[in-house]
Amino acid sequence: MKEAAFCKADKDGAVLCLLCPHNCLIPVGAHGRCRVRVNRGGTLYAESWGRISSLALDPIEKKPLSFFQPQSQILSVGSWGCNLSCRFCQNHRISQECVPLFLEEQKASDIYLTPQDLVATAREAVPRGNIGVAFTYNEPLVSIEYLLEAASLVQQAGLVNVVVTNGFIQPDCLDAVLPYITAMNIDLKAFNDHFYQTICGASRQPVMESIVRAVKKCHVEITTLIIPGCNDAPQEIEALARWLSQLSPDIPLHLTRHHPDYRMLDNKAASLDHLMDLSRIASTYLSRVVLGNVSGIS
Repeated sequence: MKEAAFCKADKDGAVLCLLCPHNCLIPVGAHGRCRVRVNRGGTLYAESWGRISSLALDPIEKKPLSFFQPQSQILSVGSWGCNLSCRFCQNHRISQECVPLFLEEQKASDIYLTPQDLVATAREAVPRGNIGVAFTYNEPLVSIEYLLEAASLVQQAGLVNVVVTNGFIQPDCLDAVLPYITAMNIDLKAFNDHFYQTICGASRQPVMESIVRAVKKCHVEITTLIIPGCNDAPQEIEALARWLSQLSPDIPLHLTRHHPDYRMLDNKAASLDHLMDLSRIASTYLSRVVLGNVSGIS
């Protein structure tokens, strides 16, 4: 546990967290909405600092990043918590329930990595094709203190940093991270406010602002998880692609087929034909549209 940045004291021992647009006012003994920033005696702490839920050497394409050093490997690391509450979350055990999920068989008590340990592990994996560290699996920006320290060391070691994020972050906090980041995948979960408010417990505008800032500083790819009846209207995907194209027509957009999970078990996955139709619409505006999670469907 480490004292948190991006916060300020309030009355009666409460602390105002300034990390994301929720601006949680956290009383003594309580956590913020992310479940990892906790007020102990009037001081805000990053409770997840160094606590690793998931660690694996992945293909870069799994992030997904299809146009950044393709066919390379990257050491992927995750912790706990998220500042969104998506009802369809595919990683809900670590993001919403804060339960360890290991992609390699290890005991929870074995997984505590200082930033120095993480960099050493990344360097050891270089002979296996590793190019750096991807902060992923849960929402990495809720552990921004750990990310900043680790990413600085990764950069000093000559390796790359990748962040896979929901983009729901205050601009000054994102600006603190971006100098260390070579590539990002940002979830743009829908292009309608109702979806963000009712299904994700957040708002869309801060995510769009994060995308605008990030594309000026590093390689960015966008992922939209397609959920039939929620965010898959052709006119919505057209509006999303048109907006991205105004930033750059070369921004890669991943339209990924969701599978029923967590609290949205009754929403069927999209058909391949529907995904292809959406891809054709998006391709009118963007040069690189990728379909994800479509193996085995016809």
